[in-house]
Amino acid sequence: MPLQHSKVGTVFVGGALAVTLAALAYPSMLGIQNATNNQSRVIANTRYGPLTEADRNFVVFVRSAGLWEFPSGELAIKKGTTTTVREAGRHLVIGHAALDASCRRIAPELNITIPNQPTPQQQGFLATLQSDQGKQFDSDLANILRVTHGSIFNTIAKIRSTTKNTLVRQLADQANDVVLDHIEQMEGTGLVNFDQVNFQETTPPKLPSNQVTPPVPQPGAPMVVLTPPPGVSADNVPTGPATTPSPSASPTVG
Repeated sequence: MPLQHSKVGTVFVGGALAVTLAALAYPSMLGIQNATNNQSRVIANTRYGPLTEADRNFVVFVRSAGLWEFPSGELAIKKGTTTTVREAGRHLVIGHAALDASCRRIAPELNITIPNQPTPQQQGFLATLQSDQGKQFDSDLANILRVTHGSIFNTIAKIRSTTKNTLVRQLADQANDVVLDHIEQMEGTGLVNFDQVNFQETTPPKLPSNQVTPPVPQPGAPMVVLTPPPGVSADNVPTGPATTPSPSASPTVG
C-alpha cells in the first residue's frame, strides 16, 4: 500500500496505496500505478469459476494487509491512550483474523501462494507504530489505517462486481464488511485528518515493486496464522460471512 514515510505534524504525506500483489508463484507484480491490461486475463479454470490475475492479486492483497494490520491492532490495544483507539485495535485484530482464516482456506483450493510476511512498505508502517508513543501513536494509527482501508474499498467493489469466481466473490463480500467497519473505527477516534487522507488516496506515488511486493514464502516454512490473543473479545465486531470452500459452489456470476 504505497504511502511515503515523511510526516507533517502527525499524518503521513504521500500518495494513495496501490494494490501491488504477488500470487501463485509470484510471476508478476502489478499495481495501480503500473497496471496492465492483463488484470482480466484468466490464469486458471477452477471448479469455483475462472480465476483472473485481478482475482489472484486480491486474495494475496487481503492476506498481506492482515499481516501488518493485525499486529497494528495488537499495538493499539496495548498502547492506545484513548478508549476509541483501543477499541479500534480490537476491531483490527478480530476482523483481520477472520479474513486471514478465509484466505488460508481458499488459497489451496485456487492454487494461490500466499505470503507469510507483509511488503517492505507495510513493514515500515508497522515499525513506525512500534516506535510511536502516546498521542503520536494514536494519530499515526488512525491516519495510516484510514488511508490503507479507504484506498482498498473501491478495489473490493470492483472485484465483487467483476469476478466470476465464487470463492473470490465471497471473500470480497467479507472484506467489504470488515474494511468498512475498520474505516468507521478509525474515523471514530476523532483523529483522522480528512484533507490529508483524501490527498493520499487520490495521489498515488511511484514506488519500486520490491517495496510493495510481499516476500515469497520459503519452501516448507510453516504458515503464519493470525490468532487473537487471549482475552480479546469478538463481541459486536463485524467479521463478515466466512469463506468456506464447497465443491458445489457455483462458478457463475450472481
